[in-house]
Amino acid sequence: MPFLFFDPTMILLIPCIVLALYAQSRVRSAYSKYSQVGSAAGITGAETARRLLREQGIVDVAVEETGGTLSDHYDPRDKVVRLSSGIYHGRHLAGLAVAAHEVGHAIQHATGYFALNLRHSFLPVANIGSWAAFPLFIIGFLFQSKGMIDIGILLYAGVVAFQLITLPVEFNASSRAMTQLVDGRYLRADEARDARRVLNAAALTYVAATATALMHLVRLLILRQGMRD
Repeated sequence: MPFLFFDPTMILLIPCIVLALYAQSRVRSAYSKYSQVGSAAGITGAETARRLLREQGIVDVAVEETGGTLSDHYDPRDKVVRLSSGIYHGRHLAGLAVAAHEVGHAIQHATGYFALNLRHSFLPVANIGSWAAFPLFIIGFLFQSKGMIDIGILLYAGVVAFQLITLPVEFNASSRAMTQLVDGRYLRADEARDARRVLNAAALTYVAATATALMHLVRLLILRQGMRD
């Protein structure tokens, strides 16, 4: 019987691990580089977010500072764009790009963007699957309970679906961000190219996470298939 934590299917994860490490390196490198490059607009990430929200007629979304590094996010429950200190106070290209990206999510929420609503509908299943799927699979595998294994796989499939839906949500938010920054003349042409590099680097982390989730699902299915009837 193969070991669940170290079995031949583990080799399938190697490309995903390499991609994830590369993605993290790209994000750190892009942020480190472009947080040192001042923007011609000369405004902070916080002010960028507030201006973009006003331009879209969104008046019920606040902009707040949050702890951590690159912990920026939009909270649809509280309707708050939360920006890490470096982005919130920064007057650099990275700050403009990241702030605009999070505003992109607020715009998606305000306009009822289908993929965002779909992702929210999968969130409860993804939350349960993220902590319950593997324990159920392991218990089922140890006791040769195919029913329990199938429940674990089904729950983890919900996690994978959530990750897949996240991709168009993130890509669309970045697209909205660049459109706003360019059309609103927040960026010069050369700055737009560099801001896009920041957003592309961040997007790669979501691609890596999705690839890893998919490969884990493939592993579970292979292990399930290999059980004796």
